[in-house]
Amino acid sequence: MRTVDFHCDVLSKMWEDPKASFVDGPHLDVTMQRLEHGDLALQVFAVFLSEKFGRPSFERVLAQLDVFRSRIVNAGHLKPLLWREQVREMRQRKTERYGVLSLEGVDGLEGNLYYVQLLFDMGVRLMGVTWNYANWAADGVLEQRNGGFTERGRQLIEQCHRTGIILDVSHLSQAGFWELAELTQRPVIASHSNAYSICPHPRNLSDEQIRALIALNGMIGITFVPWFIRSGVQRVTPEDVLPHIEKICELGGEKHIMFGSDFDGIDQWIEGLEHPGRYPDFQELLLKFYPESTVKGWMSDNPLRFLEQHLPASPVQEYEHDA
Repeated sequence: MRTVDFHCDVLSKMWEDPKASFVDGPHLDVTMQRLEHGDLALQVFAVFLSEKFGRPSFERVLAQLDVFRSRIVNAGHLKPLLWREQVREMRQRKTERYGVLSLEGVDGLEGNLYYVQLLFDMGVRLMGVTWNYANWAADGVLEQRNGGFTERGRQLIEQCHRTGIILDVSHLSQAGFWELAELTQRPVIASHSNAYSICPHPRNLSDEQIRALIALNGMIGITFVPWFIRSGVQRVTPEDVLPHIEKICELGGEKHIMFGSDFDGIDQWIEGLEHPGRYPDFQELLLKFYPESTVKGWMSDNPLRFLEQHLPASPVQEYEHDA
């Protein structure tokens, strides 16, 4: 059973360590060997600019995009996913593996909306507005004032709609979430967030937010961050993920569930679910409780259907159709 994972931070680790091998780097959660062992059809690679390296800049965004291009794509490990037509190919050619780029927080765009089109042209297809705190576009979920979007941030929403970039509400403030839900013209995703009613962490989604994402025909990537799964415990197991799945299903979201591990963005792991090579074991656990068709939906069918519907069409395909 093939898998799609909607969030990892390995690009920032590889940028930090130019010698880190994507094939089998011992300090990386996501490696080519583990993607193959876990049979991942698609991995989403986030560009994350850690504040420990100073003020986020567009130069650092470009540097991580170059890591993806030079050390993953050009090295022959993965194909870049850019167009909806490629999703159809992915379903047919089940031995090929793809990567797609996302931006985790727009801080590095420095308020320049022209960079949005440039990033799209360079392969970015998903964009989270904030990390945990405020930036020029909106407030993050840990910003105490809980503000929404700035005027420039609202222009960012429009620019993403024009270019075809899908917006991601993980890390966005409550006020920002509801403002985006009202303003958006397209479905949005939460790439790596769980259910707040199961684990009351501010990064998780309330029942009302989950219902809103479902109503928007969006997607929710259940994440493997231990403290988003259970609070106040030392040990978290794969079984502890199940109540989050149950809650989203209870709210009507069975067809809107996917996974966004946050591998390489964490320094503690679910015991037995520490890297993408563990996905087959996790699938076996899910199959003990749910029908195969449902599990297959969560692992790949749901997110691939979403991407086939909402990624832009290839300009080449559109030209040939018009001709």
